[in-house]
Amino acid sequence: MSTIESNPWQRVSRRVAYENPWIEILHDDVVRPDGQPGIYGVVHFRHLAIGVVPLDASDRVLLVGQFRYTMNHYSWEIPEGGGDFDEFPEAAARRELAEETGYVGGEWRELCRAELSNSVSDEVTILFAASGLEAGPASPEGTEQLQMRWVAFDEVMAMIARGEIVDAMTILALQQLALERAAGRG
Repeated sequence: MSTIESNPWQRVSRRVAYENPWIEILHDDVVRPDGQPGIYGVVHFRHLAIGVVPLDASDRVLLVGQFRYTMNHYSWEIPEGGGDFDEFPEAAARRELAEETGYVGGEWRELCRAELSNSVSDEVTILFAASGLEAGPASPEGTEQLQMRWVAFDEVMAMIARGEIVDAMTILALQQLALERAAGRG
């Protein structure tokens, strides 16, 4: 079995089809791997996706709830946001947690990194776990109307299994934490 690791795609041209402060939609004219001409659309994210699993001493997870405009439904998820590419990822995660929930301090560690939808976007996420946090005042952005609730870790995993939590970053972070626990590392 051979592995193809070189790029079989050839970009002929690229143009920005749309842009705003968060994303660019790129239209590429390409030569496909089969040698035929084609097109490819890429959603380029201008920020790193950041998420954190806040845990308390009772093994509960702090979830935030908000209405997600793109999906047209309410979503319970871990605190998430964006970080500049030149910003230290943990600093961005700490900032997002404080903004959305008011919680600060504590002990932090990276859980995992992932590509969120690599067939159409270049969005990358870095996910953290944090414990020993202290409550403070939240200062969410004007686009965020958030609720918070602490939920037992096992119940959060059950919510994922029941399809009540469908946010990819939340599922990735919590399943990574569950895998670490199953292996005796978390």
